[in-house]
Order: sequence, then C-alpha cells, then structure tokens
Amino acid sequence: MHQPIRWHEWGEEAFAAAQRENKPMLLDIGAVWCHWCHVMDRESYDDPAVARIVNENFIAVKVDRDERPDIDSRYQAAVSAISGQGGWPLTAFLTPEGKPFYGGTYFPPNEQWGRPSFKRVLTSIAAAYREKHADVSEQSKMVEQAISQAESFQGRNDRFSPGVITSIVKSALGVFDERNGGFGQAPKFPHPGILDLLIGQYASTGDERIKHVIVTTLEHMARGGMYDQLAGGFHRYSVDERWVVPHFEKMCYDNSELLKNYVHGYQVTGDEFFAEVARDIIRWIDEWLSDREHGGFYASQDADYSMDDDGDYFTWTVAETKAVLSPEEAEVALLHYDINEIGEMPHNHAKNVLYVRAPVEEIATRLKLPTERVRELLASAKRKMYAARLERPTPYVDKTVYVGWNSLCVSAYLDAARVLGLEDARHFALRSLDRVLSEGWRPERGLLHVLAYSDPKANRREVHGLLDDYAFTAVACLDAYETTADLAYFKFAKSIVDVMIAKFFDPVSGGFFDAEAHAQDGGKALGVLSARRKPFQDSPTPAGNSVAAIALVRMYNYTNAEDYREKAEQTMEVFAGVAGQYGMFGATYGIAGVHFSQAHTQVVVMGEGEDADRLLRAANAVFALNKTSLELAPNKAVAQNVPPALAETIAAFAGTARNHAIALVCSGFTCQPPISDPERLTKTLRESSTAPIAR
Repeated sequence: MHQPIRWHEWGEEAFAAAQRENKPMLLDIGAVWCHWCHVMDRESYDDPAVARIVNENFIAVKVDRDERPDIDSRYQAAVSAISGQGGWPLTAFLTPEGKPFYGGTYFPPNEQWGRPSFKRVLTSIAAAYREKHADVSEQSKMVEQAISQAESFQGRNDRFSPGVITSIVKSALGVFDERNGGFGQAPKFPHPGILDLLIGQYASTGDERIKHVIVTTLEHMARGGMYDQLAGGFHRYSVDERWVVPHFEKMCYDNSELLKNYVHGYQVTGDEFFAEVARDIIRWIDEWLSDREHGGFYASQDADYSMDDDGDYFTWTVAETKAVLSPEEAEVALLHYDINEIGEMPHNHAKNVLYVRAPVEEIATRLKLPTERVRELLASAKRKMYAARLERPTPYVDKTVYVGWNSLCVSAYLDAARVLGLEDARHFALRSLDRVLSEGWRPERGLLHVLAYSDPKANRREVHGLLDDYAFTAVACLDAYETTADLAYFKFAKSIVDVMIAKFFDPVSGGFFDAEAHAQDGGKALGVLSARRKPFQDSPTPAGNSVAAIALVRMYNYTNAEDYREKAEQTMEVFAGVAGQYGMFGATYGIAGVHFSQAHTQVVVMGEGEDADRLLRAANAVFALNKTSLELAPNKAVAQNVPPALAETIAAFAGTARNHAIALVCSGFTCQPPISDPERLTKTLRESSTAPIAR
C-alpha cells in the first residue's frame, strides 16, 4: 500500500481497467516469506522512477501465491514456457484479457548477472505492446496453449501397476547423496514425500540399503544449518549440498511433513534422536506458528526482519556468542556449532550458521571434560543463546490460517501424539481441526481456502477451497476419528470427500482438477484460469490428486462402498503412464499406490484400562503406510458408533472385550482372532505389512 505503484488486486476491476485503457497488465506474484520478492519491492517497486513507467504504461496487479495458488500455478507454467524458469517473485506481462506474452522472475534494478534492468524491460514491453501488437497477440496464444497442456495429462491413462512404486523408489535411490544424505546436489530440498515412501518400503521389506538412506538423510538434515539448532523446526531448504546454509524462511507445511518423517523414522529404527527432533519441531510450531487462543496453525515465518538483513536473526558471530555465554559455555558452543571468525554468510563474513560440527563425545575428549559436563554446558549455552536471540529484531510471522496447510499440521500432530504420547499435541490438533470445521466448512458451500488473515483489520476475501484443502482436510478428519473414535470426525470426512468428488472430479477422464471451475472471482474465469489442471507433482506439499486417492481408499476401507474405490482407481490411472518418469516428485503418488494395491491393516483395540493402553501403544509403535489403529470402549463397538464396514467386521467380538482387552487385526473386511498380548500383536503387525491386497 505504501508503494508509489498503483497496485490493483486480482479481480474484475483490474481487467476492466486494462481493457478500457488498452494497457498491458504487469502481474507480480510473490509471498510474505519470499526474500527476493522483498528485494525487488525495495529496489524497483519502491522507486518513483519505476512507478512512473508502470503507472503510465501498465495496469499493475499484485497476487499472494499462498492466497491464490490457482493463479500462481497457471502463470508459473506460462513464465516457464517463456523463459525456461519459474519461481518467486513471478513477473508476468499480460494482454488486457490476462493472457501472458512475456515474463521472468526477479529483474535487477540495473543490468547485471546477464539480466536486463527492470526499467529497460518495462519500457521495451510497453513499446512492443504498442508497436508490435500482432506479435504480442500471437505469442500470448502460444503461451496459453502451453498452459493448457501443463499438468493436463490428456491421453496418459494406463492401468495402475505396483511396479511404479518400485520405479519411484529406484529413481530416488539413484540420486541419493551418499556423503551428505538427501537427494541430488545444491540447492537441496528435504523431499518429505519420498522419505515417507522409503520409510514405508523399509518397514515392509527390511532392506538395509533403504534404511541407510533414511537414517543418513534424517541425521544430516537435523544436524545441519537447515535445522534451527536453538528453536527447533526446519528452514525451507539448503543452498549447499551439506545442509549448512539455508534459505531462512520457515513454512508450516515443510515442518508438518518433516515432523511425520521423524516420527516414522523413530518408529522403524527406534532411534531416540529422531523422537527428540520430532518433539523439537512441535516445540517450535507451538511457540511460533500456533494460535494458542483459538486453535489453528499459522502459515510461515519470514527469513529476514528488514531489506538489508540476510538471516542475521538466526546467525552468530564469535563476539555475539561470547557476549552471552560464560567462557566455559562459549568454548563448548563454538566447537559444537562450528562458530568461527569467518563464517558462511556472504553479506557478513563474520556471521555463522549454527550446525552440529562436533558431537558431544568429541568435545569431551578434546577438552578433557566428562561427557555429562559437556552436555550440561551445551544445554545452558543453548538456552542463553536462544534467550538472547529473542531480543533481536524478529522476522515477521504470517498469521494467516490456510485450511489445507492447517490440516497437514493437524495430521502430523496427531501422528506424533499417537506414537510419542504427546497429549498436549493431540489436544491442540483437535482444537485446530474443530476450528476449521466450525468456521471453514459448510456442506452447501464447501470449504474455504483461507480461514483467517494475518491482519484482522484487512479486507476479508472469501477464497473458495481448492482440491488440496479438501483432500488434506478429509485425511485430517479420518486421522482425528482414528485418534478419538468420535464418529463425528468420520462423518465430516465423508461429507468433505463427497463434496470434493462433486466439485473437482473429472467424470470423463478421471482424476481431480485443482480448482472448481469459475468458483472464484464472481464466477468468472479471469485471465488463464479457465485452463484446467490436475496436480500430480509434490511441490513441495503433497500432490492433491495423490492425497485425494488416499482419502478415497481410506473411505472405501471404512464403508466398503465401491464408488470410492473406483474413483481412486480412475485417479491412479490418469497418471499411471507417466508417474515413474517423475521420480521422487511423484512420491505421494507412490504412497497412494501402496494404499491402493496393498491390503489395508486396521487394528481395533477394544477394552479399557492399562491392558487396552498397552495394546494400543503396541499398535501405534509399528509403522506401515497403510496401517491405522483405533481404540473403542466395549460399549462403543456397536453399529451406530462406527463406520458401516468396521461395524460388520468387529460386531462379533464386542462381547469378548467386556471381559478383557483385545486387539483385532482386520484386513480386507475380515479380522483375525483376538489378540491380548502386546508382543504377539507387534509380531502379527510386522508380518501383515507385506500382505497382498484382498479383493
């Protein structure tokens, strides 16, 4: 609002102005957390000289990519077709009808790095629009065609084969970084989807090579600078292959999915370090990205606190470290976190990213101190450094509550609560989901995309829910049902899945579109929003179609309603012909493939007291991608309190549970004989993890 640019919001008014004045549109798509968006704001959009060019020649439109991912995805495809790259800020030039004909990402204020200056780009585009209108129109038609083909997957249908799961896993193993963990080289992203698929593969096969990949990656990420060693939680990605120097923004969805990875890593390895990291992620989210008053998870924390900052809040000089610690604490902290006079930050060479360079045992040997004394010194140093960091100018927290991301966090918290016994996490997750369902869901309207904006005084724009919102929330409701045995959550899940099918499913070719046709913007498909997309790639959140397929299979397992399974199959078939080519970017599709092709295992613990609790802990301790567990009091195991297919399978055993706690391991709508011994339950679950699907 403070800038001299006359910005318009995306909407009919902006398009009408462009057509009335016959001006091209300048579309800027950015994000609150995006460092280079802030840089371009400061360098160009704050500049009165740039503003004059823009205001005289363009209708300028600003879009928040988190608020409108449907707009972002289509114009990202357009700019990628034009320039070969995408990202944020996205700078696109459009005809007055919103058809893109030129674009890029960040443009510098002066010519550098082989990029033209932004002023030159603006004047050249304005001149081309006036003088070469036919060329501009032809280019826009070509780009629009590229958008329509991106993620349409027309003619790619094939029968689903479990072999594609093997193909995705093999592709990921082929780019595993043996030395540093993770996949590929710099810049290095964490890829939670492929980690979960690999964890599932290890749980079902015992393949030691896969275990090595999982353990190496989880350990290196958590000991690197991409992990916030003081506050907990992960930054977005690492600019180097060693996980040392991150891009410092912290996103709720990265942390929700990595939380699942560490919980599942703990389940399959028993490594307490992974459980500690999981608890630490929750500690950070609780403190920074949680609405403790109303429930709900905030979107992100920015990387920087000012335009001149580059991670200064998170990084340390030797002098800053010594100023807040005792000499003995400083000696340990400098060694442990590799804090030196010359650090890793290019804008200030004295600044160090904290990462674990020397383990406690090595420091103890080097300083000739007992190991326990080093632990004590390190713990006190960590507390003091974090307290001192809290006194620094703090990067902005975007307190917008997005429905889909909120639901990812709910599922992750419930997962951690079940496995690690975290009652507070369980309670907050359910409060947060209850808020989504009470404020964001109406059966006649469906879900919203934005539950609450960061600034409560801002104009509230009603953004209709997208496929991700429905798929993620349906899964969160099923997770909540399995956590509480409260049938209301199952009924919400069913209603949301049914509306998701009605709004997004393609009855002709199968699969789900990312957005309801013409739902936003007063029912008009502005710009290129008429192009239909079926999101398949994990980027970086799990792909909407893959999660929708998982929700459908899980609903089928509770209802035995063939329609759910048929739509899941049609969704899997849309992408079956190309899924293997996407490698780890199709990982959630691989997870959906496990749900679809392998026998679902459901553990139902019936009974009360410590015996029932022991059985439930045993059920929760074993990890499998397609396993769920549920605890029912004997009087709850009746038809009106459980989903229909479950009622049929467990009805005969309810009487037994009134005498002593039992666990039923059910698969393919049949149950094995009751089990009352936790160790036998564990053995049975491990054996059932590789059972073929029963039809």
